Parts: sequence; structure tokens; C-alpha cells
Amino acid sequence: MIIPRETGAGPPKAFRFTGEVRSSIRRVRSHMTPDITAIIVNYNSGHHLAECLNSLDAVLAGPNCEVVVVDNASSDHSEAVAQTDESIAEGRRVRLVRLPTNTGFAAAANLGARTGTANLLLFVNPDCVVAAGFLAPLLNELDRHPRCGAVAPCVVNEDGSPQGNARGDPTLMTGFFGRSTMLSRVFPSARLTRRNVLIPSTQEGNAASSVDWVSGSCLLVRREAFTEVGGFDERYFLYWEDADFCRRLRNAGWSIRFTPDARVLHVGGRSSRTAKSLAIRAFHRSAFLYYATHVARSRWSARRWLAAGLLSARCGIKLLAARIL
Repeated sequence: MIIPRETGAGPPKAFRFTGEVRSSIRRVRSHMTPDITAIIVNYNSGHHLAECLNSLDAVLAGPNCEVVVVDNASSDHSEAVAQTDESIAEGRRVRLVRLPTNTGFAAAANLGARTGTANLLLFVNPDCVVAAGFLAPLLNELDRHPRCGAVAPCVVNEDGSPQGNARGDPTLMTGFFGRSTMLSRVFPSARLTRRNVLIPSTQEGNAASSVDWVSGSCLLVRREAFTEVGGFDERYFLYWEDADFCRRLRNAGWSIRFTPDARVLHVGGRSSRTAKSLAIRAFHRSAFLYYATHVARSRWSARRWLAAGLLSARCGIKLLAARIL
């Protein structure tokens, strides 16, 4: 029954106490299961973590969300910006998990997923800045493709050029025509280059597509799919865990999607620059682990031994170039 309000009685009580109502909504939402858990693995990221959290603040303003920051024993105290659970907008929580030692990306990311509770997991590197509206195309892609286990935006450099975060399954030739190799820079239009790295047009309107794998720098994942394959393989300390994860998702019947119209800025390599020797060795160890796991599984495979030799040589050259041997 609708009860008419007397003339001159003033606005209803609910409208007189909007501040109290909003506080109540915040308290209720803080106990709801969030729609999205954003997971950031931090290691000596400097001011970038604060910028990443600030960008997430606007993007995640619609759904009920939580942010989990897992800090891998940073020495620069960059994790301090995530220390308070009221550091970003209402209805959101930021949880900081400090680890006593650097466990690597995969282990820390898995811990972040276990700490969070949402059915959608948004993995974001601390040196990423997400743009307003980037989330909607990713969510739409999941809605259109029920067996899509993970979807990624187009990750761009500071000058707006695509980083090439959507890629083909690594092979022995990836070492020669990978994203950052000399041959790929000299022959960007070569078939092997285009097979290893998908570079979308800089214009809007690119169609989303199914790809072999995407970089973990920014990745939206269904928890159901994440749990089914056991999350990231913690044998990978740094690098290549994303390629391995996507391959295992596909083997389990899930697809990997790439949406070029969603864009995220990624500075890239901020954490690895603080520990160059560790990063170089981890990259090559993980590359061999991936190759031995998915390409040349037999320990007696000639390709496996060839890959080991080539990767060892490349690692040595990189260490020499960095003057850290």
C-alpha cells in the first residue's frame, strides 16, 4: 500500500540520512562475496604499485571487489601503500600478504588466489596502469564464451605500441623469433615472427580471438578453470609460468581469448631490473622447464639437449652483456 506523504512534512527519513545509509551499504558489501579478486604480486616495484592501485580504484568501482597484494619480501617498502584496507574506494578491500622470502611469481600468485574469494581472478602486475573501461570487454568475452578460461587485454608500452602479449605456443624457433629477439625486430613481418607474437592494429575495432597463450602481466581468469588445472606451476620461479598455465588450460578443454580493444599500460621489467642476475637465470631455467614439459618430454630427446645447450649459451651471453658474471 502506498501511503501519501503530508504536504510540508519534509523528505522521507531515508533521504535525510544518506551518510548513514551509505555507511551501512559499505558495511554490508564488505561482508559480501566479491565479484572480482584483483591479485598483485609485488617485488620492489617502487612507486608503480601505488599507481596501479589508483588505476584499479576507478576501474573496479562498479562491482564489489577485493584486492590482494602479495609482497615477495620487498626491500624498498613499496608494499606499504597497500597496508590499510581503506586505501581505495568504498565497497572494496585491500589485503596485504607479506612473505618473509621471495617465493617467485607463481607461488605468490597462487597464494593470492587462495586468499581471495571471488569467482573471477584478475592478475595484474604492479607496473601496470589499467584504463577506465578496460574491464567490460573482458567480462563480455567471458559471457560470450562459457568455456573461456582466461582472457587478456592488449598490453601496450608507454608510447602506446602493443607489447605483443598474445602469442603462439613456444617452440625451438621461439628463441630466434620471440617477442624481444633481434630477428623479430629485423624481420617483424616474417611468418615465424607473426606466429610467435600477435601484434594487433593500433586502431580500435580489432576483433577478439582465440590464441595459444597470453602474458600474465594482466589476465582475467575464471576461478573454476584456475582450480581445475591447479593454478600456476610453482616450479617456475619467474617467467614462462603464464605460457605453461595457458597450455594446461587448453589441454583441459578451456580456451584462451585476447581482446585488443581493452588496453592496459605496462612499464615492464620493473621488478626484474632490481635483480638482473636472478631474472636472467630464472628466464632461461623456466624456458627450459617449459620446453622439457610440453615440447621435448623425453629426457633422451635430441631436441631437449639442443634446447638446453642453446639456452645455456644464451643465458651466459645475457649475463656477460649485463656485466654481472
